[in-house]
Amino acid sequence: MGLPVLRSDVVVIGGGQAGLAAAYYLRRAGVDHVVLDAQPLPGGAWPQTWNSLRLFSIARHSSLPGWPMPSLSDGYPTAHHVVDYLAAYEKRYDVPVHRPVQVTSVSRGEDRLLVHTDAGTWSARHVISATGTWWRPFRPLLDLPGRQLHTADYHDPLEFAGQKVVVVGGGNSGAQIAADLLPHTNLTWMTRRPPRYMPDEIDGKALFDIATRRGGVGDLGDIVAVPPVREARDSGLLVATQMDTAALSEADAVVWCTGFRPALSHLAPLRLRDTEGRVAVDGTSAVEEPRLHLLGYGSWTGPASATLIGVGSTAKATVAKISAALALRP
Repeated sequence: MGLPVLRSDVVVIGGGQAGLAAAYYLRRAGVDHVVLDAQPLPGGAWPQTWNSLRLFSIARHSSLPGWPMPSLSDGYPTAHHVVDYLAAYEKRYDVPVHRPVQVTSVSRGEDRLLVHTDAGTWSARHVISATGTWWRPFRPLLDLPGRQLHTADYHDPLEFAGQKVVVVGGGNSGAQIAADLLPHTNLTWMTRRPPRYMPDEIDGKALFDIATRRGGVGDLGDIVAVPPVREARDSGLLVATQMDTAALSEADAVVWCTGFRPALSHLAPLRLRDTEGRVAVDGTSAVEEPRLHLLGYGSWTGPASATLIGVGSTAKATVAKISAALALRP
């Protein structure tokens, strides 16, 4: 006997912040939906991050639609606090999430999209892909004698105590992980150009406001000076150097903070991705397959849509578009 074929008006792929924001608005709109999450526990990618990670904004400016994130006494939420919030959010709004369910592919049926999983196939009138980027880290391929890992693999500085460690990357992850490792290792921080810190008063809320108004924040800098980074920088100990192949070869470990790509392999059967791995969208709807919506992947799917505070507006617009389409085809 084969696996079952189930039906839902909307299938949301991914139970992280983007998937939950979509589910919130689908519930409000009274749209039949289901959320499929590959992870065994709530929280999306947040349980995978490094232990000292803190958000750029205080809790009330890091919230999903409908329910503010509970505040902390010291302001900036930790990744663990975000996981607790997302788990509670899921329960609060009774999100119909199935986990762990691994989506293997999305294909076209006769008049619906088919979402194929390791637990059966879902037939949907619309699909929202909300898988994010964390699961597809960009790893440079270099032959080095020491250990190589990516931002996605890094968790605790004590694992590298006393070692020669090189951190490569001039963005937020590179700066935060370098500051985390600084007291415990013989650290070298390498960047392609001198680090560009944003003004110290800039936080995630300000970045969201600027991105929403102007569509980009690149001219402000690359690094938000969260307190640990600011302290390490101001101490004069967190200093970046240029790329140096010899230093890479001498390191016990290299941490590549080189970013992520959209995790869209499940969409391969639809043949929608361009040479850069992206899908052409109108808002969040795929231009060549308007029943497919991409939510939370970055600025190309909505200003600040890869952030907690930013994903709500694009989720709301996406659900409004889906609701209108469903109303035209009872």
